[in-house]
Amino acid sequence: MHATMRRLMNGNPIRLALASVLLCVAANVATAQNTPPSRPDMQAVKVSASSWYVEGLSALGSRANQNFISNAAFVVTPAGVVVIDALGSPALADRLMEEIRKVTPLPVTHVLVTHYHADHIYGLQSFKAKGARIIAHTAAREYLNSDTARLRLIASRQDLAPWIDGSTQLVPADQWIDGPTELVVGGVRFVLQPVGPSHTPEDLVVYLPSERVLFAGDLVFRSRIPFVGQADSGHWIKALDTLLAFDALVVVPGHGPLSSEARKDMELTRDYLVYLRSSMGQAAKNMEPFDDAYKATDWMRYEHLPLFRAANRMNAYNTYLLMEKEAQ
Repeated sequence: MHATMRRLMNGNPIRLALASVLLCVAANVATAQNTPPSRPDMQAVKVSASSWYVEGLSALGSRANQNFISNAAFVVTPAGVVVIDALGSPALADRLMEEIRKVTPLPVTHVLVTHYHADHIYGLQSFKAKGARIIAHTAAREYLNSDTARLRLIASRQDLAPWIDGSTQLVPADQWIDGPTELVVGGVRFVLQPVGPSHTPEDLVVYLPSERVLFAGDLVFRSRIPFVGQADSGHWIKALDTLLAFDALVVVPGHGPLSSEARKDMELTRDYLVYLRSSMGQAAKNMEPFDDAYKATDWMRYEHLPLFRAANRMNAYNTYLLMEKEAQ
C-alpha cells in the first residue's frame, strides 16, 4: 500500500487529493492483509413502517470487512424496492439483496446514489445486473471520468482484493438529475434533494415524507468525526440547514447508527465544520504555519469522538488550504 500511495502522490495535485482519501483505507490495511477473507455480519434493521437499513461495521475498509464501512437503506413499496446506496463491494451488494429478500420477494426497481464515494457505489453493478434503475446527481459524471476515480479503483483492486477485483467497475447512473426531483414508486413518494457541493459535488439526500425519514448520505456523521477531505465545508454548513428544514423524525446517516435526535446530530456535524473553518481560517489569515496552528487549537470538544485521531488532522489541513484559497 505504501508503494501505491507514493505512486499516487508523485507531486500531482489530483493524485495528492486521492492520496488523502486513501488514508482512510490505508490505516488498517497492514493488519487486514494477514486476515483471512470472511463474511461480515449484516442485518437489516427496521427504521419505519416501510424502510430498513444496514449499518457499516467499521470506520476503515479492509479485506476482512469487504469494505463494509458505510450504511445502505431500502424502502419497500407495493411496486418494488427502492435502495439508497449500494455499499462498498459487489459481494456486499449481494448480501444486501439477501437481507431484502428476508423482508419481501419484490424486485429492486431503483437505486438512489447519495454520492459516488467508493464505499457507497462499488456494489452498483450487482443491482444493475438485476435490472435496477440507478439515479444520481449529474455532478458525479465529472468524478466518474476522472483520474481520481480510476486510480482509486486500481488501488482498491490491490488493497481490497478479492472483494474488489478486475471485474469491479464504475457504474454510471441511468438517470442523471440536476435539481430537486420527485420519484413515485407504487404510490410512495420520494423527494430527491441535491445539496452539493458539500461532502462531494454530487451530494443527494432522499426524504420519505410519508414516514418522515431522511436518508442523509455523508452529510451527517452521527457521533463521530466526519471525513471532510476536499469538501466545500462552507456549502456543507448551508446544506445542513436545508436538511434541518425537512423536519425528519429519523435520519439514516451515511455512517453510524440511526439518529432519532436529528437536530442534535446534524448540529454536531455543522458545529464541527464551523469550528474547523473558524480556527483554520484565522490561522490562514494570519499566515500562521499549519503545524503551529493545529497545536494551538483547542480540540477538547471533539477529541473524544470516534475517528478523531484518524481524520481530524487531515480535516484541519484541508480546511486550512481551503481557507487560504477563499481568502485570495
